[in-house]
Amino acid sequence: MPAAAPAGLSPAEKALTDTVGRLIEFWGFSRNMGRIWGLLYLSSELLSARDLRDRLAISAGAVSMTLTDLQRWGVVRKVWVAGDRKGHFAAEVNLWKMISRVMNERERAEILAAIEGFEESLRLLGDERRSAGAGERRRIAEQSARIQQLLELARLGRSLLEALLATSRLDAGPLTRFVLR
Repeated sequence: MPAAAPAGLSPAEKALTDTVGRLIEFWGFSRNMGRIWGLLYLSSELLSARDLRDRLAISAGAVSMTLTDLQRWGVVRKVWVAGDRKGHFAAEVNLWKMISRVMNERERAEILAAIEGFEESLRLLGDERRSAGAGERRRIAEQSARIQQLLELARLGRSLLEALLATSRLDAGPLTRFVLR
């Protein structure tokens, strides 16, 4: 059975949960996701939703919704303790596993959407070119060249992300060559 959590946060726990909360919020997630994950990450004991609510001073509804989101992202798991009806929670402590899952689901989707959008823009410019006059063709050619650069960068980003996720290492050579050309 998990040990009873002390009320409130120690100064170090408060500093860590606030820092992770700000960082996670910067990446587009809710601040409470970072605060809850951070407290679970620091805890050597399983914590219940009530423990999290009491220690972080957030509402039961916010804890519940946030735990659901964190479980969906695979960064928190629910653990059942024999003889205790309430669920307890533990953080994913393998940081690379956690980050790579988010990158695989979120960043990959954004890169693929960007590639599709750039390809569609090029297709639409191609349609315009067929009926454009000489002056318009120059604008279309300039825009096509710039969009092509964006498309190349997005494809490079996709390749780098896939290599990073596959190997846990990143060769920045292709990015350096792209930027320095």
